Amino acid sequence: MRKRRIRFADGEEGVGIKMEGMLARSKAGHDKKNIYVILREDDAYVYLVDGKIRTVDKPKKKNKKHIQIIKKFQIETEGKIWSDLEIKRVIKEYQKNSDNC
Repeated sequence: MRKRRIRFADGEEGVGIKMEGMLARSKAGHDKKNIYVILREDDAYVYLVDGKIRTVDKPKKKNKKHIQIIKKFQIETEGKIWSDLEIKRVIKEYQKNSDNC
């Protein structure tokens, strides 16, 4: 099986990187430009949450080709169960920091 290339927001490419806990921006679909946290991944899809509409209990299944990884930001994932409140805070913090840049 081929490893899928990932294109980061800054233009770099990565191969076979663990994406769980990273922030991602939707590139296609009705949710285009929304920011999510990657809850988990499988071969072709990632499961995205935003803590509001897409909660931990009901993540959005999205094709890996339709997201752009935000490399600067990753949440600690080792054995941690996230709450929707924590996810909302992380996304809000990223948006606040990116607006200041």
